[in-house]
Amino acid sequence: MGEFRLVRLGEQLRDEISQLILRQRIKDPRVSTFLNVNRVEVAGDLKYAKVYVSSFLSEAQVNKGVEGLNSAAGFIQSTIAKKLTIRQFPKLTFIADTSVKEGFEMVNRLNRLEAASAGSQESPSASDAD
Repeated sequence: MGEFRLVRLGEQLRDEISQLILRQRIKDPRVSTFLNVNRVEVAGDLKYAKVYVSSFLSEAQVNKGVEGLNSAAGFIQSTIAKKLTIRQFPKLTFIADTSVKEGFEMVNRLNRLEAASAGSQESPSASDAD
């Protein structure tokens, strides 16, 4: 399957899984509506797909949600397979993705460093005025 078609299938799977989570169609209590599907990587032979999930919830809650999604993977696969017409539906594996949270924390650190740097530059000029 062409690379563009794999990316397009990944995007479609991401949208469908997100809708299942948002509409609370997955009955596992560990799966929160605050979980976000970042991306889906589909293997070239369509046998497997990795689904990366993140949230701004605590890491323990995200891991519980990923466990719930992995246990409901069969239901998710069958529900989406009924909508899509593809020759072979990939086996879904859910993985906790912390990259969004880490990026957000890095931006906060940079902002604090910038504020501290601006504060230290203003302090000597204020003492020079005395």
